[in-house]
Amino acid sequence: MDVLHAIDSDAWAGPFASDEQGDAVGALEQGSILYFPHLNFTLRSGEERLLMPRVLDHGGKNVSLEPDGTLSHATLSGGTKDCLRGMMVRFSDAAAALVETLFPTYRGRVDLGPTSFRPVEIEGRKARPLADDTRLHVDAFPSVPMNGRRILRVFANVNPDGKARLWNVGEPFADMARNILPRAKPPIPGAAWFYAAVGATVGRRTPYDELMLGLHHGAKLDLAYQAKCPKTPIDFPPGAVWMCYTDQVVHATLKGQHALEQTFYVPVGAMADPSRSPLRVLERMTGRRLV
Repeated sequence: MDVLHAIDSDAWAGPFASDEQGDAVGALEQGSILYFPHLNFTLRSGEERLLMPRVLDHGGKNVSLEPDGTLSHATLSGGTKDCLRGMMVRFSDAAAALVETLFPTYRGRVDLGPTSFRPVEIEGRKARPLADDTRLHVDAFPSVPMNGRRILRVFANVNPDGKARLWNVGEPFADMARNILPRAKPPIPGAAWFYAAVGATVGRRTPYDELMLGLHHGAKLDLAYQAKCPKTPIDFPPGAVWMCYTDQVVHATLKGQHALEQTFYVPVGAMADPSRSPLRVLERMTGRRLV
């Protein structure tokens, strides 16, 4: 499997040829990163002033824009806040157009998640182990159960100073699961019901969600795994756009500042090959239904 699948397009809404679409969805679903070296997300006049760490409050990991328009963890107000929201909405719209035109089988079946802006340099930033994105992991959300849905993310490096965003990509998902699951802590009986009842989760965690959290937590806390896991470093230069299933690609972000990110939730049934989903992989490994 190639870690990167490059697509030579400079238009967010395509058009894309049918064979290009087929190759792209095949690469995406097998766990590759789709890389668009020439796509670029161009900032508008006045948006350059947003590229500073102080737009993020001290309690946030990133500025977050929910689909309902709620903006969180931004220190701005008035017109500057509106400018930030406008930039993030434009990126969200562009990312949605890209997903819709590149993956016809996903069209009309994908739910929009949060949009993020990450203005702080990640290298050297202090974080709790489970929040430390410089450690290899797959994405899983403690408070938002996926119930088997996929986590698809589109990224853009908008750094104005020529600095790349450096990732490490680890081993294939199935290999990571075989390594981590035997040592992952089992869920506390009744915990999923309790967290849903008190509003700590948006709905009840399924066995799938518990296993994915076990993989996320287990990988980040296992320093021996972090040291020994095979890694492929990738530099994403300013202007580059990339996307992947972050619940499948074992990844870590080591360096970089000023990136935009759009999350989408994709049902397994919308995939061209559902057997490649983490849900189906984990069901084959455990021999039971997980949703």
